[in-house]
Amino acid sequence: MAGMSQDAATQDVQDQDGQDVDVQDVDVQDVDVQDVDVQDVDVQDLTRDPGNAESTALWVERTGTRAYTGRNSRGAEVSIASVGTPGAFSPGELMKIALASCSGLASDFALSRRLGDDVDVTIRVSGPTDEAEDRYPALSERLVVDLSGLDEAARARLLQVVQRSIDEHCTVGRTLDQGARVDLEVVDAVPPHS
Repeated sequence: MAGMSQDAATQDVQDQDGQDVDVQDVDVQDVDVQDVDVQDVDVQDLTRDPGNAESTALWVERTGTRAYTGRNSRGAEVSIASVGTPGAFSPGELMKIALASCSGLASDFALSRRLGDDVDVTIRVSGPTDEAEDRYPALSERLVVDLSGLDEAARARLLQVVQRSIDEHCTVGRTLDQGARVDLEVVDAVPPHS
């Protein structure tokens, strides 16, 4: 999960004394996010963020009225704006897309292993907004894949493996199911002169 990231990461880091430490096979679930001090993150250095998988920095930049571009330190970007804005995702749509894509990534090995590397998979995701509470009380996913080449036993087994893979390895789904604390700190871009 964790960005599918129960994946192991290998990287050189420094301990508190500045000594290089080779960290191998770090399971992201073993990292306590409370150990990451936000004060240690340089808001001007958009190349690394120890609070994210593989230290990938994530940020959004305002590009207009109610319009932002989301970016990561690997060079990807996505347009984000209000619902209905052409060529852009709304934040809620991105959350739903994150859920569907995480489910896809979590189940991809099982599906491609049994149905072939060229298997077509579409995951539809939806969930109405509770306008009074300004949230999505429930989300629904529908994974569409051609299982016609499987007998009943193989079909049932694959569906079980796919469901288990998603339940155990979709970080986004697990986070939505269990909830997450969200902390926001507003930082002055130009600190006052002392």
